[in-house]
Amino acid sequence: MGKGIFTSGTWEEKSDEIFFADFKFSVTHHYLVQESTDKEGKDELLEDVIPQSMQDLLCMNNDFPPRAHCLVRWYGLREFVVIAPAAHSDAVLSESKCNLLLSSVSIALGNTGCQVPLFVQIHHKWRRMYVGECQGPGVRTDFEMVHLRKVPNQYTHLSGLLDIFKSKIGCPLTPLPPVSIAIRFTYVLQDWQQYFWPQQPPDIDALVGGEVGGLEFGKLPFGACEDPISELHLATTWPHLTEGIIVDNDVYSDLDPIQAPHWSVRVRKAENPQCLLGDFVTEFFKICRRKESTDEILGRSAFEEEGKETADITHALSKLTEPASVPIHKLSVSNMVHTAKKKIRKHRGVEESPLNNDVLNTILLFLFPDAVSEKPLDVTTSTDNNCPPSESEDYNLYNQFKSAPSDSLTYKLALCLCMINFYHGGLKGVAHLWQEFVLEMRFRWENNFLIPGLASGPPDLRCCLLHQKLQMLNCCIERKKARDEGKKTSASDNVTNIYPGDAGKAGDHLGPDDLKETDKDKGEVGKSWDSWSDSEEEFFECLSDTEELKGNGQESGKKGGPKEMANLRPEGRLYQHGKLTLLHNGEPLYIPVTQEPAPMTEDLLEEQSEVLAKLGTSAEGAHLRARMQSACLLSDMESFKAANPGCSLEDFVRWYSPRDYVEEEVIDEKGNVVLKGELSARMKIPSNMWVEAWETAKPVPARRQRRLFDDTREAEKVLHYLAIQKPADLARHLLPSVIHAAVLKVKEEESLENISSVKKIIKQIISHSSKVLHFPNPEDKKLEEIIHQITNVEALIARARSLKAKFGTEKCEQEEEKEDLERFVSCLLEQPEVLVTGAGRGHAGRIIHKLFVNAQRLTESSDEAAAMTPPEEESKRMGSPEERRQNSVSDFPPPAGREFILRTTVPRPAPYSKALPQRMYSVLTKEDFRLAGAFSSDTSFF
Repeated sequence: MGKGIFTSGTWEEKSDEIFFADFKFSVTHHYLVQESTDKEGKDELLEDVIPQSMQDLLCMNNDFPPRAHCLVRWYGLREFVVIAPAAHSDAVLSESKCNLLLSSVSIALGNTGCQVPLFVQIHHKWRRMYVGECQGPGVRTDFEMVHLRKVPNQYTHLSGLLDIFKSKIGCPLTPLPPVSIAIRFTYVLQDWQQYFWPQQPPDIDALVGGEVGGLEFGKLPFGACEDPISELHLATTWPHLTEGIIVDNDVYSDLDPIQAPHWSVRVRKAENPQCLLGDFVTEFFKICRRKESTDEILGRSAFEEEGKETADITHALSKLTEPASVPIHKLSVSNMVHTAKKKIRKHRGVEESPLNNDVLNTILLFLFPDAVSEKPLDVTTSTDNNCPPSESEDYNLYNQFKSAPSDSLTYKLALCLCMINFYHGGLKGVAHLWQEFVLEMRFRWENNFLIPGLASGPPDLRCCLLHQKLQMLNCCIERKKARDEGKKTSASDNVTNIYPGDAGKAGDHLGPDDLKETDKDKGEVGKSWDSWSDSEEEFFECLSDTEELKGNGQESGKKGGPKEMANLRPEGRLYQHGKLTLLHNGEPLYIPVTQEPAPMTEDLLEEQSEVLAKLGTSAEGAHLRARMQSACLLSDMESFKAANPGCSLEDFVRWYSPRDYVEEEVIDEKGNVVLKGELSARMKIPSNMWVEAWETAKPVPARRQRRLFDDTREAEKVLHYLAIQKPADLARHLLPSVIHAAVLKVKEEESLENISSVKKIIKQIISHSSKVLHFPNPEDKKLEEIIHQITNVEALIARARSLKAKFGTEKCEQEEEKEDLERFVSCLLEQPEVLVTGAGRGHAGRIIHKLFVNAQRLTESSDEAAAMTPPEEESKRMGSPEERRQNSVSDFPPPAGREFILRTTVPRPAPYSKALPQRMYSVLTKEDFRLAGAFSSDTSFF
């Protein structure tokens, strides 16, 4: 059988339940999955071949497997069946029941000719006591066991165990065949005194003071708070010894661990070590379960003053409408909010405030770096050097997690709230910062300052809803800003402007570029921009039909209309469209200045689709749906008509939807090939949406149309949405960003260590998270699972660092030795047990020896100086093995566990019986002594 196959191979088991003597048992078949070989076929031809399990008793290739069923370790079997009481609490305790079971097993084996060993579990389950039997042609093996709490003195060494073994075999031959012996001693190292655990807790004060080494805002902490490696187990093995070669009795022993030919090491990991990143994310996740609103957390009194006057922000709007002697410009919502804010602060007092001002200001500057200057810079994207390049896989994780880009305001806000929750006032701190954040948003909206750290353009639906809302607010600020600047321009100089850039920028063409077609004497400029002011917004109506068209366009849908419309002055032109001309009068076709379609966040889109779905399938419903969906189309048609007097629907379709204008070559009367175009079939359907919209559209330029996107209303909706978020809602919105940040942190830390198994786990976490986070309201259990996986990876990396520190991989000067050590450390993390190359004389072996020597000095020597001896000097002082033996302090502690396997092949029960394998395994620990014997006898010749 191959070496190490018990660990590397695959073990399988099949279970069933049976009733025997009104008692429920479970029967489990354990077996090592093996490649089928031809050898098995040949074995069957030989009549007197002993069963496979008997041969396994003697096989030395798989002694002391690091991971295996206890019966595999004790008897070296590759296949066996266990019968045990089905209920965990049940046990077969009486001797008569044990005997009944054993005799029944014996009969069953005899009747079936089964050669697989069969075991019965007796006594309480924790004792792991088994008795069993195996039968073959003319042979039988009995499996017996002894289990005691205390080791009898005469059996604490090899010579005593050999006596038991020999007496048990009771071999009639006088010179007994030599017994083959395998021994393993296990030493446990628990004291790492000379290695303090390198993880320093973050310095909280440095956050504000800006000292070096402090945990910066926006950076997550990482690492275990305690040593994640609790013990090191060194197993020293003598795999092939023969009786008589070595002495091990109560007076003297040759078994010196340093001399053992095989060393193998395993590490015991601390159970769930406390990890900073895991704790950080877990604590933040706990907020999701809180029910309180921000007001309840900060105390309602925050918004109340003694006396009649209330400083409630909700009263700000009603105050605006009251008759006032104050100049109206001072009564903005923003002023009301700031007055309320001052009163809150005054009332709450500095001491009571969950976040002190220094921390708050540090955070606000981190979130809004543009606030440093007097006037915030108009930045729409953050310029952070730390963020990964936008093409990188890491940067695009936010698509998968539905979080926010790692250089965005939302992402930074998530990290700040996380940190405040952990270090600065918990839930109250979170509520306080959120309140300040919402006030900042209100201030920016009212003063036309763009929000930094957000990509421009409409809300990105791949991000979380909160991020979309902030982007929506930015769109509103952009539109309002463009409008206000346009107002100023029109008021100041009223001159024709040249259009500066392309029309794609949000809000650009609502700005001064619209003015290029107007004349001073028209006087429309002031009118149009005023008509867009917030107060008159809802009440603005276009000029009446008679005034506007004076009979020109009333027939526009009918014949002759376009010619009459051509008398109108063109308005709102953007630029000429290539070579296209109008079909009726051959004038060049102009692309109009159009309104941008209204940006939408996913909740608005959902709302809209619900409304559309509720309209039903009736004719009226269908008409309403078409009207709702064609608002943008109608606006574009009106702009097009204004820019191209005398145009027809065909002209519009050629610009707006070229595929709906079909051109084909035809031969006219003169025989020339000419292009003849017509509308596509879908455009010709009677009373379709496009034809209806074209007939109702009037020639109105974009700037005089009613806004498709009411930025004032939308901004107020967003601000209200932000204000009503409870900390729990906030945590739910931002959790994907926090998980995203944690995954990036783990990836960054792993890249320093380069552990292949961790790379795989991180990939699994990413794919698992992207599945869970893509759905709205993921289950708590699934979120906990993700956080648990992240914590596990953090502990793995911390373990790698701990082992590297202990084995001093960084201090290695020789490249070859360093590589060997690093390989050794990575194996320790991934494998249950690692062989030490060169045993005690190899590089890793020498380091392990030093670790044990230092630990021994600390435990056995009262001399403090000895405790501080550096390992290098220690190795000089150690000298030869003889000198060390005379030294009062031994290099190794007494072994924590001693295992012996004794084997031989002898005839039993008579001298002329067949020679069969005999084996006894014994393990001795402080409070456990176990003997597991397998004794074979000949059932034909006895």
